[in-house]
Amino acid sequence: MYLVAIAWLYVALMMAMAEATAANGSLLGAVFTFLIYGLLPVAILVYILGTPGRKAKLRAQAAAELALLRQQADEGGQPPAAGTVAAERKEP
Repeated sequence: MYLVAIAWLYVALMMAMAEATAANGSLLGAVFTFLIYGLLPVAILVYILGTPGRKAKLRAQAAAELALLRQQADEGGQPPAAGTVAAERKEP
């Protein structure tokens, strides 16, 4: 996926260079060419194609948290409440 993105950015850079060096081209036009034809589509593509990976990471994190809670429940203790600190016991 990243190889295609890098290749497309190279193509967009060459288009921008052609725009900048053309007889009636401008540097501002080259910058907008690179942004509109290069960075914007690649950013959208990488975001869309990265969605399954982000969802899988969230699912794995949720499964790990659930497994930890089940392990704590199997050990006979209640899972600690959020933001609580265990009291320190003093022996008599």
